[in-house]
Amino acid sequence: MTDTYDPTRTAVLLVDPYNDFLSEGGKIWPAVREVAIGVGLLDNLRAVVAAGRRAGLRTVFVPHRRWQEGDYEDWDHPNPTQQLVQERHSFARGTWGGEFHQDLQPADGDVIVQEHWAQSGFANTDLDFRLKQHGITHVVVIGLLANTCIESTGRYAMELGYHVTLVRDATAAFRPEMMHAAHELNGPTYAHALTTTADLLRTLEPKNGEH
Repeated sequence: MTDTYDPTRTAVLLVDPYNDFLSEGGKIWPAVREVAIGVGLLDNLRAVVAAGRRAGLRTVFVPHRRWQEGDYEDWDHPNPTQQLVQERHSFARGTWGGEFHQDLQPADGDVIVQEHWAQSGFANTDLDFRLKQHGITHVVVIGLLANTCIESTGRYAMELGYHVTLVRDATAAFRPEMMHAAHELNGPTYAHALTTTADLLRTLEPKNGEH
């Protein structure tokens, strides 16, 4: 592993790994299914999280607000995504869809931060505080969706002074055009590194034998 991913300073940010996004029967799975299967999303998420843990990187769960009765009803201006959540009850608290995917469960030493209401995992949460308390300076951002929560979380991380890595095939979106925009147009304006799962694993591999 290179100095870019010093395990004492690097975290994998796993954004919104809910059943509604990642599992057959999930409320949003039909919208991401084609892109997700095309890039091998679930296998790549499993691989990045597992490799990160073996290499000693901290895993941080960055969950979206789990819908519950009354959410957004008295808000002045919920955004379009929040309006959709209000309609379809995405990630509803206390339901299977609002649980983390069975293969992406927290392990000992992982951090679960406060739920974000909109698209940035940093806005109105304790994510920045928790990362700083663990000495994290570099983040690898994976999960859903490429052009919303991943992009917003990555941009916010950059603004706060973190080194940001995006993994092109450890995320998905509703359409290929959204993936293109996230990685070819927007990603290079804020991310310090854009990589693939295979390349990231090769970078982490030298450390695997030491753990």
